[in-house]
Amino acid sequence: MTTAPEWIARSVSRLRGNRATDGTAATTAKPEAVRSTHERLQATLKRGNEALTPRALRRLLADLQEVVAPRVSEVEGGARAQAVADWYAQAEPGERRDMWLLMSEQFAPDATRFQSARLRYEAAAGTEEEGQAEIHLRRALVSPRTRLLQRFAVFPQGMRFLVDLRAELLRDIKSDKRLLALDAELEHLFSTWFDVAFLELRRLSWDSPASLLEKLIQYEAVHDIRSWADLKNRLDSDRRCYGFFHPRLPNEPLIFVEVALVDRISDSITPLLDEAAAPVEIQRATTAIFYSISNTQTGLRGVSFGDSLIKHVVETLKQEFPRLRTFATLSPIPGLRAWLGKHAGAMLERLDERGRAELGRAVGFEPPQASHLLAAFDKAQGLDERSPVRQMLLQCAAHYLAGELQDGKPVDPVARFHLGNGARVERLNWAGDPSAKGHKQSFGLMVNYLYDLKRIDRHRAQLAEGQVAASREIESLCAFR
Repeated sequence: MTTAPEWIARSVSRLRGNRATDGTAATTAKPEAVRSTHERLQATLKRGNEALTPRALRRLLADLQEVVAPRVSEVEGGARAQAVADWYAQAEPGERRDMWLLMSEQFAPDATRFQSARLRYEAAAGTEEEGQAEIHLRRALVSPRTRLLQRFAVFPQGMRFLVDLRAELLRDIKSDKRLLALDAELEHLFSTWFDVAFLELRRLSWDSPASLLEKLIQYEAVHDIRSWADLKNRLDSDRRCYGFFHPRLPNEPLIFVEVALVDRISDSITPLLDEAAAPVEIQRATTAIFYSISNTQTGLRGVSFGDSLIKHVVETLKQEFPRLRTFATLSPIPGLRAWLGKHAGAMLERLDERGRAELGRAVGFEPPQASHLLAAFDKAQGLDERSPVRQMLLQCAAHYLAGELQDGKPVDPVARFHLGNGARVERLNWAGDPSAKGHKQSFGLMVNYLYDLKRIDRHRAQLAEGQVAASREIESLCAFR
């Protein structure tokens, strides 16, 4: 006969589902399959980690469908979209994610309509019906999701809402491929809505509104702005700061660039950030140094502004300062240390016997191994110009910038940006950034990219053929001995 305590013990054990009554581990239950929104909308109860109940999910879907209902005007649709946005602002992260899933899965293109339009277009190729067939195909490609997102852009804060939504969405995109369609749709629309033709180039100065200056401090991504005095130095008489603005986000710079007007190409960031340094006489300046370019909106990832920004700034500066002849950057090399951590051994193999022996004596291990080289690089900033370790680090950096390509593009993100815009790798600068951040990224090295206005198209063409435009100095460093 089973006693009451035994029955209670077995019942509790089954309910908990984690241990048998004899203390041994129970078999781990298989995780429940993730349900699509199509399945959840037909269900009665929510399951597992699902945020919204099926009933709440159906109600949210109805609200989204009302935004794009055929009988609803654009203005009314925008108002309904704003009501959904108000709900979203109060929603929990899981509930927001459920809305993304609805937008991805319930507002997809009509596959049957698309297939019919594609067949019609293929059949009409080369005939007088081809143009009309193309129109039908284009219309079939416009998904209900596109119209839905367009309605969200109608109300005053709609563009801000969509940009912020995508910034949040991007954090989850790798873990749930169902969101890829929504992300791609947003990126495509943003590429149109934020085309340079609709942007305004605006100079930012110490006289700009304080709220706008605070955005510069907040968004600076290359060299942190430490104080208001630091910011004032960056906006001094021998400096310029320009940003791109969109009319629907009038007080938000989408991207901004900081420029120093000097008499030569800068080799260190320290003087440029020195608050006590005397301003340069700008009427005698011959060189514009772009020393910081910061994108401010995570939600606009994939939308390129930098190329157009630099071109517009160059033209603006040339009009204001006709003496300017040289346009270059002083840039970090953010991926160098991580890349060397994986490829130091391969770089050692590129040395000839004499070079390897010299380096071995310098690091105290013959033959030197990758670990020895990396340890020596960590202490290299104080070395003189004749040091084999210093020379090796410069050679590795030059090869990294001018010789390492992936899918035809430079592996370093900053190099990819400037070289893709038609610049060339001009010069490496030893201890150009002695800060802790500079040491962590690239052992203190910085690089100048030169924008030769007459050769920008040529440099782009070279890169398209798999060849990085580089100065003779960089090319000589790439030639290992």
